[in-house]
Amino acid sequence: MKKIIYIVSEINKALAFEWVAQYLDKEKFQLSFVLLGDTNTAISNELKRLGIRVTEIQLGSKPALIFAFFRVLFHLKRVKPDIVHTHLFYANMIGLTTAWILRIPKRVVTRHHAMIHYDEHPQGIKWDKYINHIATHIVAISLNTKEILKFLDKADERKIRLIHHGFDLAYFSDINLTRVQALKRKYGLEGSYPVVGVISRYLLLKGIEYIIDAFNLLRRDFAGAQLVLANASGSYSETIKKKLKNLPNGSYVEIEFENDLAALYQIFNIYVHTPKDSKSESFGQTYVEALASGIPSIFTLSGVAPEFIVHENNALVVPFQDSNAIYISMQRILSEAKLRETLSSNGRLSANLFSLECMMNSLTQLYEE
Repeated sequence: MKKIIYIVSEINKALAFEWVAQYLDKEKFQLSFVLLGDTNTAISNELKRLGIRVTEIQLGSKPALIFAFFRVLFHLKRVKPDIVHTHLFYANMIGLTTAWILRIPKRVVTRHHAMIHYDEHPQGIKWDKYINHIATHIVAISLNTKEILKFLDKADERKIRLIHHGFDLAYFSDINLTRVQALKRKYGLEGSYPVVGVISRYLLLKGIEYIIDAFNLLRRDFAGAQLVLANASGSYSETIKKKLKNLPNGSYVEIEFENDLAALYQIFNIYVHTPKDSKSESFGQTYVEALASGIPSIFTLSGVAPEFIVHENNALVVPFQDSNAIYISMQRILSEAKLRETLSSNGRLSANLFSLECMMNSLTQLYEE
């Protein structure tokens, strides 16, 4: 039986890791986690509930980072894993470096970001290349990410494995209506129509300002319309909050964190995700989640979207950075019942391309190489 340690940094809640912990073949692999960041998080509590061994190490100051480095080093030396699989910046830097020092034979990194270092934080490029160099395997979560790794990072193509995110699709479709009603009460949305949903961190690359402008136009047609912005924090917060001041008081709700993600999707009449360009998203899990939830959606084609989104088939596709096109698409969804039915039905079908089974089979194959 192979020992696998997942090292993950600065995550409060992540369904994907919970699903891996639940469904990875326990006869072939012994899985444990090292979580870097806050302690007693939703993900740590859920992993412990599933019977997974979890080591929690706080981050923060520079001394804390140094302490974390040596704690991870000694933890790996003691456990002697066959595979270390890291996710997100500090986990990659600390986890892969310590695994390399200890010559752990398989050092896997999943690339979760796309162009943010090339577009906004160029100092991060050298660290991406360092991580690519010391990893033995690199998981690209979309063709877009694979192209960035290959053509911009110049990563060794022999290391790259394309493994799309997988989803427990039943989680998004089997929803008790009492959960939905509870969220509507919680956020003051009872009787509101239409509710336009956005689940996205406040980052420049997400194109949220164009959705806000489109929603402002929609309010002229629907005085009771509500905009819901979930995961409402990030480096672009100041700009987004200034933009929100252009909306009427009481016409929007900001949600920093909501644990019941599946029920949250069900309060939306329209879902919108419009990253600013084709390379912005590394994957864009929300594309799949919204369609698996059966919510008529408006998208720009970024991340994984060009691989499966078809205009007027499973979503409405709009040009990048085009508020008016988003507004017109909102009008279409609200006024065309047949279109709503088509998008909802085909959206659910297309989400099947990203089943949890497909991802787990691919990960198993990678770990057995």
